[in-house]
Amino acid sequence: MTSQDNVNSPAHYTRGKYEVIDIIQASMSHEGFQGYLLGNMTKYLMRCQYKHQDGGSEDLKKLIWYAEKFIANIRVEK
Repeated sequence: MTSQDNVNSPAHYTRGKYEVIDIIQASMSHEGFQGYLLGNMTKYLMRCQYKHQDGGSEDLKKLIWYAEKFIANIRVEK
């Protein structure tokens, strides 16, 4: 039996051929997607201490996931 990874690949986000995050990114401008990522980082930061009995560690891991996605998608303007 495989364990579910609610941070990096939640089962409810990976049904079908495409991951939801990839569809969202494809539907937005680069700047819009970066804003989406920042919004999700803010969401997970603001509610982590209230949402889980584990001190919010899952939400903090999700915040880190979104931050890493944000960093990976930074475009260097020349």
